[in-house]
Amino acid sequence: MSDLFSGLAAFDDGEPDDGGTRPLPPLAVRMRPRSLDELVGQQHLLGPGSPLRQLAQGAKAGPAGLTSVILWGPPGTGKTTLAHVIARGPGRKFVELSAITAGVKDVRRVMSQALTDRDLNGRTTVLFLDEIHRFNKAQQDALLPGVENGWVVLVAATTENPSFSVVSPLLSRSLLLTLKPLEDQDIRSLLVRAVEEERGLNGSVSLTDEALEHLVKLSGGDARRSLTALEAAAAVALSGPGGPVAGEGGGDDGAPGEGTDGDGAVVTLEDAERAMDVAAQRYDRAGDQHYDVVSAFIKSIRGSDVDASLHYLAKMIEAGEDPRFIARRIIISASEDVGMADPTALPMAVSAAQAVQLIGMPEGRIVLAQAVVHLATAPKSNASYKALDAAIADVRGGRGKGVPAHLRDAHYPGAKQLGHGAGYEYSHDAPHGVAEQQYAPDDLVGHDYYSPTGNGAERSISERLARLREIIRGR
Repeated sequence: MSDLFSGLAAFDDGEPDDGGTRPLPPLAVRMRPRSLDELVGQQHLLGPGSPLRQLAQGAKAGPAGLTSVILWGPPGTGKTTLAHVIARGPGRKFVELSAITAGVKDVRRVMSQALTDRDLNGRTTVLFLDEIHRFNKAQQDALLPGVENGWVVLVAATTENPSFSVVSPLLSRSLLLTLKPLEDQDIRSLLVRAVEEERGLNGSVSLTDEALEHLVKLSGGDARRSLTALEAAAAVALSGPGGPVAGEGGGDDGAPGEGTDGDGAVVTLEDAERAMDVAAQRYDRAGDQHYDVVSAFIKSIRGSDVDASLHYLAKMIEAGEDPRFIARRIIISASEDVGMADPTALPMAVSAAQAVQLIGMPEGRIVLAQAVVHLATAPKSNASYKALDAAIADVRGGRGKGVPAHLRDAHYPGAKQLGHGAGYEYSHDAPHGVAEQQYAPDDLVGHDYYSPTGNGAERSISERLARLREIIRGR
């Protein structure tokens, strides 16, 4: 726990180290916006009079001011940046805690000091709590007194859905703001600014259009990732044969030198590819993305979009999702969405799951792909699924009172005296193996649950079912 700097006004305190110049912080830190006007993206949260602008401009916590906020969004969208901007408001003290390392004692210590600073010094404490979803219930409850009484302005950041990861009392006392992945244009303008500005690369390199677009495309909407990749690509370019001559345009410590007026190294597509060759995958196996992606996967299969289905399958595989989980979802879809329209879908799905167990990954992905293609292109029917739900609804509603006497077990002593089995027609003795007989309880005679569709194999099932019902019900 410590008070953090309220700005990035200076990176060198004027005292040279052994190399003569103190190494600069990472480019992503140097380029952190100092005001809301420098922030790229999130314009839906930054309009005039918006809560974030009020808080950044000095609104106080408590009944007369702004409440605490929970910032929810994927990595690299500006959650930490917003906390630093808010901390620069007048009369602010900034304290940062990480939910990974902090405990209840740390929280209570901050709350006690914040109360003292407010009452004795007139200063508002901005508590930035990163990854609040890692706090357990007791740790989150320790925040409640300070938040409710306005001792602190809590700015909590999380990459997981607060509805599942933040306790209800804290959530109800805070304003939930959702940050979105940055658009390509936002990333593009940020990279151009980082190349040109003095606190960035200061013109020590230039970007080809191809390199710029590669960095934008593979950033995944993550500003931090894009700046990190740019810095790595610049280092590749500066160290290559096209880089500046030693002593010109850049220091030995890798820090950018004076502006080169176009004479610096050129970051090419090859440099950018060497620095960053795999797109960022936004997927959390234990969080929101896990459920969102698998939901889109199942709905794409149900909607018969084989290409989208394969995309989401690839996304889960590349993110390291458990292939057994994927296989289980495919089995469920085979019955829920394909059903009797293609009776081979379920055996295919079960076989795929067994094959994945036997051969493992990465070859298991081939089996999963075959099963997905089969299900996505198969005719669809949820008729059996709906039939069961309708039957369950009747059972829960009290319908279906008792088993008809002729269907009851007649094998134990005394059963025949009770009339069990009397009048039962053995189906195999009847023509075509189907006998006229009442099977349903008295109050459900003639009630239909299963209504086959006209899709795939259910077209012929529909015709057969109509004839079976006629014989059984004696029509």
